[in-house]
Amino acid sequence: MARSSSLSEAEAGISCFASSLPGFRGVLKHRYSDFIVHEVARDGTVVQLTSFDLPTECVDVKEEEKAAPAADADHSQALESFRALCGDADCGALRGILERVAAGGDSDVSPVILSPDANKAHRSDVHNFFKKNFKFLVTDTVEHSDGVQRCIRVRLGSGAGGGRGGGGGRGRKRKNMGGSDWRDDRPFDSRGSSNWSDNVGKFLRFHLYKENKDTQEALGVIGKMLGLQPRSFGFAGTKDKRAVTSQQVTVFKVQANRLAALNNRLFGIKVGNFCYVKEGLLLGQLMGNRFTITLRGIIAESEDVIKASADGLGKNGFINYYGLQRFGSGSVPTHLVGAALLRGEWKAAVNLILDPREGERDDINEVRKHYKEHGDIDKALRNFPRHLVAERAILQCLKKCPGNYLQALKGIPRTLRMMYVHSYQSYLWNHAASMRVQKYGISQVVEGDLVYNKENPSEESTSVDIPETDDSNTDSSEIDLGSEAQPEETIQSVKIVDSGDLLKGMYTFDDVVLPLPGSQAMFPGNEVAEIYHEMAKKDGISLTENAHGVKEFSITSMKGGYRRVFQRPIDFQWELMTYKDDNSSLAETDLDALSRTKPREANELVTSDQSQASDTSMPTNGSDSLENKPTGSPDTAPRKLAIKLAFTLPASCYATMAIRELLKTSTSVAYQKTLSC
Repeated sequence: MARSSSLSEAEAGISCFASSLPGFRGVLKHRYSDFIVHEVARDGTVVQLTSFDLPTECVDVKEEEKAAPAADADHSQALESFRALCGDADCGALRGILERVAAGGDSDVSPVILSPDANKAHRSDVHNFFKKNFKFLVTDTVEHSDGVQRCIRVRLGSGAGGGRGGGGGRGRKRKNMGGSDWRDDRPFDSRGSSNWSDNVGKFLRFHLYKENKDTQEALGVIGKMLGLQPRSFGFAGTKDKRAVTSQQVTVFKVQANRLAALNNRLFGIKVGNFCYVKEGLLLGQLMGNRFTITLRGIIAESEDVIKASADGLGKNGFINYYGLQRFGSGSVPTHLVGAALLRGEWKAAVNLILDPREGERDDINEVRKHYKEHGDIDKALRNFPRHLVAERAILQCLKKCPGNYLQALKGIPRTLRMMYVHSYQSYLWNHAASMRVQKYGISQVVEGDLVYNKENPSEESTSVDIPETDDSNTDSSEIDLGSEAQPEETIQSVKIVDSGDLLKGMYTFDDVVLPLPGSQAMFPGNEVAEIYHEMAKKDGISLTENAHGVKEFSITSMKGGYRRVFQRPIDFQWELMTYKDDNSSLAETDLDALSRTKPREANELVTSDQSQASDTSMPTNGSDSLENKPTGSPDTAPRKLAIKLAFTLPASCYATMAIRELLKTSTSVAYQKTLSC
């Protein structure tokens, strides 16, 4: 059943604090530059945008791949091999593109789409055939308009005859040899290209700087400009949308000058610090994030209260809850969808995803209402924006297989559909963490606690993977999908604390972990374990038995994981500041720093990015905003108080939970909207 409002902190299990120090009032994310995030790479380096210079390495296209094939080249033997691989129809299509290339009219060489091919291994053989025999041609895989069938698209490579074939057919549908409609509006993926110098790493690594955009949105813009699919990019974790963030990204076989040339056309996005590397980034390959957070409109009983609270956060830390963004920003929390999946209630899960919801944009809600009343799939697909990936995937499957709700759910990209179940695990974890703190406090380890094993880590202990997540092809403004990925070496073995451990005094509360339920995850040996099973039972879910035969929607088929109950901010710093203008910038971004040190280069890029001056809206689904009230002239306006915090957190920890500990107030959007500077 859909809810009428977004999830509160208490409902998400977020109810305890690490200290009894008083809090104070402050506004979070009044401007998006009040929330600055720098990724911390695996080697401990803080990722910053500091240079637009090109790398010293030079990438040359191999000579044999620069030219188009000679007009009299004999491809008869290769064509016969291709006929044996793909059949007469596709061989004829290939012969046609070869004849047009040989004729020298590269502008007329439109892409050719081969026959449908459901066999992924066979498609790989076809791709490899072209790489070996026709290096001047490039292949990628496209899909039918029904979103199900796959086929291979062949085009003239960018090194042959000027490469204008890459634009041919963009935005049109084509007929394959069998006469079916195939989508030809997708950009070509560079992964099929083999024209790259052997002495240079095949991945271009760069620093992505973005303002008020989520990671996938920014990479989508860049990919569209370069003609690349989103999967061409690799990154270690997603970063907040309503923020200014810097992170590492890799892309396969793209020259740095092509990417650097985009800077003058990019709005709210900049790229730099280019270098070529041998391997691309994967989710979880980061140490953590460095945050610079400014809280405005500070109101407290005294400055002493503020100072004591700030010092207390650095000393006492915070309960390492999953933040509200883990459960989505809409009125239908993602853990409710996860619970329906775990119960095997496929239709109910579909309805939770598709039904109207409070707080969403009016135009989107109108589409939801119309579909609920009339069941018009085609109209819904036409009007749902592309960022609603789950909704569109479900509808496309229901169009093909009416009434098959399980199949429709499986049509959602795997990383997104699995996050619904992961969200339910997080929901249980939060409640268990609150019970652990309420029952036993945070001053010591107690018998039955789970801790990371410090001695004999390979004996009598269970090592499990923390769920790795991804927000590829999802609306990351609605659901947090990337915060849980962690480097493998941080995954450790655990044990249950016994009386002998207490006597030895080896463990402190900092070592205590709680499980994310799964088949290989241990539960604590005290009363905290009970809350997992009690809450799951109330939701009609068993944590030990599969209620249905669909493994991916069962906790018993997931390994599970562990998460520290307590976290201290690392390298914690803070300072009090005063300001008069609500729109004044109180923290320096990477682009600000570049403007100081390299004004000529940076100022050429910053001129189009000044719209933030009027950006004072609170984070919402796009329907509400907090108006900026005039404060008078700079000379007469009263001075206001702000506090700027800087600290580092490991991957998967939520900075909003640190801020909650400081302020002792809710971090929910609904509450923050009631505040004003």
